[in-house]
Amino acid sequence: MSRTPSGPEWSGDMLSKPEMVEAFSTQLRGVLKSQAAFVAEVRQEAEAMWKANRPEGYSTFEAWWRHRWVVGPFREIQEHLEEAAKLTFDLEARYRRGRHEIPAARQAAALEKKQAKESPQVTAGGKTVPPKPVEAPTAGAGAPRDFLELVNRERSA
Repeated sequence: MSRTPSGPEWSGDMLSKPEMVEAFSTQLRGVLKSQAAFVAEVRQEAEAMWKANRPEGYSTFEAWWRHRWVVGPFREIQEHLEEAAKLTFDLEARYRRGRHEIPAARQAAALEKKQAKESPQVTAGGKTVPPKPVEAPTAGAGAPRDFLELVNRERSA
């Protein structure tokens, strides 16, 4: 584990709660979107600069081809950053399902099975109600949405 000068030491238990994962993915999504906007701005400037200062001695086709060759990587990088920002929603959903919804459903099924074994006598009208699956908690209105603030609050508690 490495220690960064601006934050706490990283450990896997930092992502043990849904609100922590939500804050992390929200913050990561914001960073990725800002980087994509930066690359888009550089791309626009590169395109404008190339069009305004077309090199002499190139044919029209060769100028177009070189322009595409220079600006193309910016477009690809921007697309990759935008796709990565979209994947943060999958990160959050997979975590919620894999760590909370599926285990809660399994636990409810196991509890129902255990209760059925323990009480084999069922009366005519007395049907047991299985426990409801636990829903992913949502952060309250006053809760911090910044991942590192949540981590620091956890460590100070």
